[in-house]
Amino acid sequence: MKQIIRIARTELQLLFYSPIAWLILIVFTIQASLVFTGALSGFVNFKEMGYELKGVTLNLYTDPWQGFYARLLGYLYFYIPLLTMGMMSRELSSGSIKLLYSSPISDAQIIFGKFLSIAAYALLMTGIVFLFTLYGAFVVDKFDFPATLTGLLGVFLLICAYGAVGLFMSSLTSYQVVAAMGTFAVFAVLNYTNQLWQDVPFVRDIMFWLTMGGRTNEFIGGIISSEDVIYFLTVIGLFLGLCIFRFRAVRQKTRPSVSMGRYLLVIGSAVVIGYLSSRPALMYFYDATRTKLRTLTKASQDIVSKAEGGLTITTYSNALDEDRWLWMGMPRAELDDMRRFREYLRFKPEIKMKYVRYYAKGRNEKSLNNRYPTLDDKGRMGKIAQVYGVDSALFLPVDEIGSIKETLAAEQFRYVKVLKRDNGQQSVLRVFNDAMGFPSEGEISAAIKRLVTTLPKVGFVEGHGERDCIKEGDRDYNKFARENTFRYSLINQGFDFEQLSLDNEVPAHISILVIADVKTALPDLHLEHLKQYIARGGNLLIAAEPKRQGTMNVITEIFGVQLMEGRLVKPSKNFQADLIFTRPTKEAGDLADAFGSIHRNKQVVVMPSAVGLQYNAAAANGYTVKPLFITDSTGVWNELETVDFVDDSATLNLAAGETEAANMATAIALSRKVNEKEQKIIILGDADCISNGELGHSRKDIMAGNFMLIAGSFNWLSNYDAPVDVSRPPFTDNDIKIGKTGFRISKIAFTGVLPAVMLISYLIIWFRRRRQ
Repeated sequence: MKQIIRIARTELQLLFYSPIAWLILIVFTIQASLVFTGALSGFVNFKEMGYELKGVTLNLYTDPWQGFYARLLGYLYFYIPLLTMGMMSRELSSGSIKLLYSSPISDAQIIFGKFLSIAAYALLMTGIVFLFTLYGAFVVDKFDFPATLTGLLGVFLLICAYGAVGLFMSSLTSYQVVAAMGTFAVFAVLNYTNQLWQDVPFVRDIMFWLTMGGRTNEFIGGIISSEDVIYFLTVIGLFLGLCIFRFRAVRQKTRPSVSMGRYLLVIGSAVVIGYLSSRPALMYFYDATRTKLRTLTKASQDIVSKAEGGLTITTYSNALDEDRWLWMGMPRAELDDMRRFREYLRFKPEIKMKYVRYYAKGRNEKSLNNRYPTLDDKGRMGKIAQVYGVDSALFLPVDEIGSIKETLAAEQFRYVKVLKRDNGQQSVLRVFNDAMGFPSEGEISAAIKRLVTTLPKVGFVEGHGERDCIKEGDRDYNKFARENTFRYSLINQGFDFEQLSLDNEVPAHISILVIADVKTALPDLHLEHLKQYIARGGNLLIAAEPKRQGTMNVITEIFGVQLMEGRLVKPSKNFQADLIFTRPTKEAGDLADAFGSIHRNKQVVVMPSAVGLQYNAAAANGYTVKPLFITDSTGVWNELETVDFVDDSATLNLAAGETEAANMATAIALSRKVNEKEQKIIILGDADCISNGELGHSRKDIMAGNFMLIAGSFNWLSNYDAPVDVSRPPFTDNDIKIGKTGFRISKIAFTGVLPAVMLISYLIIWFRRRRQ
């Protein structure tokens, strides 16, 4: 060990007596300063403009796109070849290698000594990065220090891995420039191996593992993965091993066949270690973030723990599916897809991932008819396979994939995943027509929860003109209930549903009953069946509409609630008068976190036409009543005269019976104890606010929280069984302690003073050496 340290000390002296090491440090410091101050300036400007900051630590340092670490790592590979290109090449070109050959020092000691000097230099570069991190601890309120330290570890390991590659390339040639260019070439290969041979399963795993691109992402994000740590150690060991055997081959004049055997042994050992370390059962993780942002929430962990036994996730990909999902169904996309379930594999490593490819007519038929008018389905599949460069034999006719065809047909032959336990239970996991596309933790956990428990069944009452949960009209509830491409639909959040009439008693398996916009009065028999359901403690969502007071008051009066006459209006310069924006009450936030998120995110629930809800808490037939959403404190009344809100203007007429009231309730929650169970009722003054039309509507400068209204309502009504609560504690590091002046001073210190100090240090060392 003494010899290794002695060699490392000598190398460091040579490095720092030459301008190259200092030049790299100074340029690296300037570049790091520019990257950091560039990222910081955005937060300073946002604060100066009056915007609220959230999660500053993670966004400033660990954001995978614009964070300090991620942006800085994109430049690291420029520096290391300049540092390592002369470490062995210099020995070879000057002839001093012969002195090393004749010395009583082993090949391994020489290589380890030189690499130790690289590691020391890497530690110095990481220390420079740490200065910027330490700065954050002073200027960011409640700085999340541990989350940034993992990023520093990633920086250090990446520099060391680059250094090992550079050291090996330097041992291959006596020309330093050639060594540097060779190092750049190896970096390029290691960053793109995940693009090679991705159609061959075993080779694909190896090549994907070998790639260095993205290996620091989890470190930067605040999590330490055993696979990534082992990867860097293995890459370092691989290139140091190759370097040692290269050194030995030259020193001992080893036969080429023997040398090749040694090289293959080192490479094979690295491949085996890499393959084993990437197995889910052998991986370990540590999440350093304050809110455990990179780990499944407690709710999801509990769900996964209940899914005992084997679980297989099979992806069914249709070659004739919409273009957006064609690529994700190809073999080369499999490993990226598997990584989306990495957090679940962490807690259930026995999950198996399978992929089945087929072809069938689906939602994309019209587009295919336009593009390939003369080809049949098989011909179209062959053409698409040819374009993507895959064997058409991968895709089976849909009739040959077994009984699962019925499930796929119900999903319109779109890209889906089917989760299946060993006991035969299965559920469907979908992709969505939104910016994210792929299911998030909430949808994945809901799909798994279907396998381990009986989830709530929602019944939609029909037969009296109610809103339809099957049709896709603007005023219907298809998107809200069953639209499989809409992320927030009940079916994607863990609920089953059915339409039912009140000709018979409400079935016992119905957990929540929905009655929306009743147009014709309920017959006595139907009303009796509804009252029986209420009497036994069934939960209920009632959605009213203007002009329906006569048919719906008979229902709401059961709970001591009266629908106001007319409709609520608030004249506005930009919107129709009967478009009402409501906000959640404090009581709403206490009932469901989704309601609280509407308040925290400064959203509103938009009600296109609403009636006010009147109730007397003291005469609510035994129910505890809480207002959920209320109107503004001024300027809202129930309009009784105006009918045309496009051409006419609404004016308050107290003589006509119109009433202006502050904080008028548009949604209320009622609860009581029935047979040791809490019965829960929600009454909405508007049925349009959860309709297809409204959920697909956006308005300028209006942040609508109608999606969260659905999630919060059904979360409370289902006794928090669904949707799965994947919320996390709020960030606490939501401010920075500097303004424009402080930022300017900091920028001067980082980009000017710090590099100047380093330059002066070098000049002092250089002058002292010259004197000696």
